[in-house]
Amino acid sequence: MAEKADLFPHDSSLERLPAAERDKKMSVKLQSLISYAYEKTPGFKQRMDGSKIKPVDIKSLTDLQKIPMLRKDDLIRLQKEMPPFGGYLAVPLSEIDHIYQSPGPIYDPQRRLRAGAFPADIGKGQVAINTWSYHITPAGLLIDRMLNGMGFTVFPAGTGNTELQVQVMRDLKVSFFVGTPSFLAAIIKKAEEMGYDFKKDFNLKFAQVAGEMGGEPLRKMFTEKYGIICMGGDNYVTADLGPIAGSCEANAGMHVNTDVIVEIVDPATGDALPPGEVGEVVVTPFDEIYPLIRFGTGDLSTLVTETCSCGRTTARLPKIMGRSGDAVRVRAMFVHPRQTDEVISKFREITSYQILVSRPADRDEMLLQIEIAAGPADRAAWEESLRKEFQNTCKVKFDALEILPAGSIAPEGKRIIDKRVY
Repeated sequence: MAEKADLFPHDSSLERLPAAERDKKMSVKLQSLISYAYEKTPGFKQRMDGSKIKPVDIKSLTDLQKIPMLRKDDLIRLQKEMPPFGGYLAVPLSEIDHIYQSPGPIYDPQRRLRAGAFPADIGKGQVAINTWSYHITPAGLLIDRMLNGMGFTVFPAGTGNTELQVQVMRDLKVSFFVGTPSFLAAIIKKAEEMGYDFKKDFNLKFAQVAGEMGGEPLRKMFTEKYGIICMGGDNYVTADLGPIAGSCEANAGMHVNTDVIVEIVDPATGDALPPGEVGEVVVTPFDEIYPLIRFGTGDLSTLVTETCSCGRTTARLPKIMGRSGDAVRVRAMFVHPRQTDEVISKFREITSYQILVSRPADRDEMLLQIEIAAGPADRAAWEESLRKEFQNTCKVKFDALEILPAGSIAPEGKRIIDKRVY
């Protein structure tokens, strides 16, 4: 399929302009996006008309606040009412290369990775191992394309099979690892258990590790103990929106991509908050394929607007500080009570449940606590069925199962309790 020219092309020059000048150019671009989305997507037109807003009413970045937010639950509902994309697909299906599925479930149409400022050929002649999943969610393939663009030969490993990953990294002299910090830590630990000296016996020089809150201590350990350069610190990417922000060489927070507009809003009211205040991250992507205008991510952060020491003037997100809703991110996957309710409903013996998320060392752990009316005839088989159903639905495993006496779990309590402290 021949590539179609972007209606909203990437412009790296915006990264170093004075804020007022950049905002002026972004406002012009926003007007085009709003008119385009209103004309091409019935879902967005319905949202605008329902609030009695016309495209001409949106003249500046601050005017975005006039448009009601689109939340993940709204998108789930819309995709059921107007399948499969909720009325937000702006191009014919024939122009889509891939369709992914994120928790909800939500279908995410994507045609190609937007061109970025990746250096060409820095990985020529080197092997990278990509441990992001290549199935259902888009992370694996998007990272694969990025690495190819940098010149790397990619081994698409996915997650799991830690001992095999050790063998692959040693046999292929892998120099670049991509995945979560906890998974790289697990691979290193396994290699040492197998009798290797990781620093001497392996060729790993660089790592792009992200996707988990609280990963900074591990990045520091990788660098100081094993001499692995952790490139760029964190990146902020979601399945619905793609790349939103990323770290620079100064590692002073994540610069907001100039292909999106980011607002920080009060989760309760949707009103914009000033720089320095913590609120929900709301994103408007300049996306001609799937223009999710004012999409509420549910993530919490704040904006830093001072010019970075790297020279970029774009606003930065210091880090993702948690979630504003009920979903909790565990080992790079969001787990929502809606999903866990679906799992538990299939096991009639369970009368109540609760999930505790903790991080006792360098890995997120989930404890599933349940109350049961009567014990199953074959306890081992029943528990194994529960584990498989949970993993199939939530895309992540729970680490331990605990059966509690009746009345231990508050009926109206939260289904998922995040006990992690960062």
